[in-house]
Amino acid sequence: MLTLINTNFSIPKFTHHITTMSYPTTVVTPPSVDEVDIVIPTIRNLDFLEQWRPFFQPYHLIIVQDSDPSINIRVPEGYDYELYNRNDIERILGPKASCISFKDGACRCFGFLVSKKKYIFTIDDDCFVAKDPSGQEINALAQHIHNLSTPSTPFFFNTLYDPYREGADFVRGYPFSLREGVTTAISHGLWLNIPDYDAPTQLVKPRERNTRYVDAVMTIPKGTLFPMCAMNLAFNRELIGPAMYFGLFGDGHPIGRYDDMWAGWCAKVTCDHLGLGVKTGLPYLSHSKASNPFVNLKKEFKGLFWQEDMIPFFQNVTLLKECTTAQECYLELSKLAKEKLVPIDSYFVKLCDAMVTWIDAWNELNPPADGAAAVRVEPFKLK
Repeated sequence: MLTLINTNFSIPKFTHHITTMSYPTTVVTPPSVDEVDIVIPTIRNLDFLEQWRPFFQPYHLIIVQDSDPSINIRVPEGYDYELYNRNDIERILGPKASCISFKDGACRCFGFLVSKKKYIFTIDDDCFVAKDPSGQEINALAQHIHNLSTPSTPFFFNTLYDPYREGADFVRGYPFSLREGVTTAISHGLWLNIPDYDAPTQLVKPRERNTRYVDAVMTIPKGTLFPMCAMNLAFNRELIGPAMYFGLFGDGHPIGRYDDMWAGWCAKVTCDHLGLGVKTGLPYLSHSKASNPFVNLKKEFKGLFWQEDMIPFFQNVTLLKECTTAQECYLELSKLAKEKLVPIDSYFVKLCDAMVTWIDAWNELNPPADGAAAVRVEPFKLK
């Protein structure tokens, strides 16, 4: 169990109180198969899908193979899927394939490019179905889409967390002008069992496991960044897809294991600018495999230093008011990041150029339908 700060309270009693909460169970309806693609990066056979069959089988899978293309990946029978390896990506994208990183989870973003669905749910192949405290198996996909289809409240924090949940509402003092909320673009789920730690924390807490189930969903406030983990993540592809680029953090690059965090920082800044919401909390899944902390330390080493400059950049960046699409926001971010982060290391020249290539690839594979413009969102301003 995760260590809690010592207080005068009884720790077991406190933990139990949070675990049970006071909310009634919210019934979430599985989304339409026409709305969602499930994107999975993998280096191995996808036997883990057998456990997910009751929840995933009706949906279309986009599998991105992060290993030797000559190796055949086995997918359990009965699934509707398309599988892409490095050869496929180079054939489809041509020179633009250089923006797709491999030997890390960043390759999953190719699945975001080729999907045509409104929502994306992405999951790692070492994640399994979790159970809530009552023993009920958690339909992570359904909970994510429920999060995305209900509003967020990024401009004023509600102390009962999600006010749109059954059994909750806005508390006294919450401005009525903000109670309509805003559209949710990202749903960030959590994990039981193996926590998502960096290498130094893994090394000092090798046996730590998360057994604490907190029955809550909350909106991350505007102006607040968060460490996004892609192993249990869903988003509205139409609204924020172009900003969900996982960068160059894999083979041949000086930093690894920052692909999802980079995407999270970029996407959160974009959401804040466009007045879109980001939620975190439910659903949980069970993360079963701890990666090697010594290998992770080698990948993360420069990032552990660089993040002390990267994070302040994202905390202080301001996008032009003329940026009203995720594409425009992302191109502006790439320009500003090149100005501010290249002094740290020349690697950021390559990363920021790849961000532009990503948007070129996005526009090529996702041209506006019937002459329609890209999805525009008027930047939100508080009155």
